[in-house]
Amino acid sequence: MRVVVVLMLMFVVACKHSQVDKLPILGNKDVVQKEVNGVMVTDTVYQTIPDFEFINQNGKPVTQQSLNGKIYIADFFFTTCPTICPAMKRNLLTVYNQFKENDTVAILSHTIDPVHDSVAVLKDYATRLGVTSGQWYFVTGNKDSIFQIAQYYLVSAHEDEQAAGGLLHSGHLVLVDKQKRIRGLYDGTVEEDASKLIKDIDILLKEL
Repeated sequence: MRVVVVLMLMFVVACKHSQVDKLPILGNKDVVQKEVNGVMVTDTVYQTIPDFEFINQNGKPVTQQSLNGKIYIADFFFTTCPTICPAMKRNLLTVYNQFKENDTVAILSHTIDPVHDSVAVLKDYATRLGVTSGQWYFVTGNKDSIFQIAQYYLVSAHEDEQAAGGLLHSGHLVLVDKQKRIRGLYDGTVEEDASKLIKDIDILLKEL
């Protein structure tokens, strides 16, 4: 009897552990009916990041295909940002250093000031941060396209005359899985959130 009880407790603990080690899928979702092997089944279609094309700090195009098979963290910033960006990049550096040997993890930082943040400026910014691998993309492009895609990451980025630098953006770091679905949002200015992001990336890396 004791063996049975122990086994049951182990099963319950294992189930709880499995539930904890599963990240949610965020964003909009649609329930659809589709035919599988001649049978109609119900499926859930989750919000994903749409196709894009930007230019990185090396003058190379970065698209959805550049991130195929990768987990990545997205954020929005500008190099002259006097408020939250320094803290965000400091915490992102911690994440970068944790995974810089793992080529299935990437970081995608979008400047919201493409007029000032040219390829050369982004290159200098990345160098001063100490980013040496090809895993961290600092990208620029059409301002409207950058502002628009921020919405798909469930964050905001736009012009604001009242804001420092005339630009306003969310301080969130967005965790995206290999299927381009959003799996977590973290306050990029808070060290504890960066630590949680690192733990959640480890969880996501174990997903099949």
